[in-house]
Amino acid sequence: MLRRTFFSGFIFILVCLPAQAEQFKVGFAKVDITPEANIPMWGYGARHDALSKGVRDPLHAKGVVIDVGAGKLAIVGLDLGRSPDPEIMDRLLAKTRKEAGITAILMSGSHTHHGPVIELRNEDGKGKERFQDAAAYADDLEEKLGQVILDAAANVQDAKIGWASAETHLNRNRHTKIQPKPTEKELAVVRFDDLDGKPIALLVNFAAHPTMLDGADLRFSSEYPGQMMNYVEKTLGTNCFFMQGAAGDLSPNRPEGVEGIEGFGKVLGDEVLAVNKKIETSIPENPQIQWASHEFVYQTRIDFRNPIVKTLFANAFFPELAECVYDLVQNNELKPRLTTVLLNGRLAMVGGSGEFFCQHSNRLKERSRAEKTLFFGYCNGHHMYFPTVEAAAEGGYGADSTVSWVSLGAGEEMMNQALIDIYTMLGKFASPEM
Repeated sequence: MLRRTFFSGFIFILVCLPAQAEQFKVGFAKVDITPEANIPMWGYGARHDALSKGVRDPLHAKGVVIDVGAGKLAIVGLDLGRSPDPEIMDRLLAKTRKEAGITAILMSGSHTHHGPVIELRNEDGKGKERFQDAAAYADDLEEKLGQVILDAAANVQDAKIGWASAETHLNRNRHTKIQPKPTEKELAVVRFDDLDGKPIALLVNFAAHPTMLDGADLRFSSEYPGQMMNYVEKTLGTNCFFMQGAAGDLSPNRPEGVEGIEGFGKVLGDEVLAVNKKIETSIPENPQIQWASHEFVYQTRIDFRNPIVKTLFANAFFPELAECVYDLVQNNELKPRLTTVLLNGRLAMVGGSGEFFCQHSNRLKERSRAEKTLFFGYCNGHHMYFPTVEAAAEGGYGADSTVSWVSLGAGEEMMNQALIDIYTMLGKFASPEM
């Protein structure tokens, strides 16, 4: 059943897809998305338009497609700083829906600061000629992301699912000076098995900025998430993919004596392995995909029509990238996206298109009544930082208007809507009428 309602300020779509038959199938796929050419790197403004200088470790897109008969959900983790812009996500959904029946996508960037710029386009002033290789990479990336979803859909098999989580102290709040400093302590693992109990893939959800490598290192790298995934895959002989959490104000908390992304990846990987041992998978009793999608409209906190502001941003990064970013703030409006999925009536997954602060995720989970609730940041687009109201009042990087463009309180409003969606899917509220 599809119900579409137009609210003031955003568009809402709620879809409930009960299985046509009792089936629960899962398929995994991955694709290498490492740039072959030297192109600008994403993550640090101080690099400006400096080109990459080789590859420290490869970048991948990995994920699963879940098929319940009446609908298919794609969950994809990227070794990139962010996920693609909303219009690209719309094209990916249209393509994969047509070719494989995909009904919803959750696609998150790991937020590695050693990935490529993916915003540049083959248009005048936005990368044409001067950054032709980067524009070509962006086009090729879109094709690869569509293909990894189609491949996962083609690989589906009867499956079981289970999850578990643990409290971790491997992240820290890098923003606030107020004590006690909040963190997102949950490390969550979702495992998909075949009917014989052999793992198909592990989904790992953890929140911390992948910024352990020196910004002066111009080699592409999947950073600590990539090292964690490599370690888990080698240990278990299966697939592992990473979905970044609400990492806007969180950095890795490196234990004493642990060095580099390899060391931190192993420590995090060991915690993932410990959580994995607690998981018991089973065939869902009621295979079902329910999802809601919103596009909000908020006024920006700074005036992007001011030529001085535009010049400052062009100098802070580089002109072509700034021109591409301005496409996100036409008429001083920012249009972030929220995607909420309830899987089998039990597992809620909420994705926001930006760098949400950890208290957004913490409060969402505290208030949700789904059996398990996960939050994915940098999901289905990227609209910069989403600080909490109190974090914005405190100020500082990530909370000031220079990098947090969205209206004050936007993150809270979006999390409230996610809760309304979850409760609606749980049958606590009536679905909106057309």
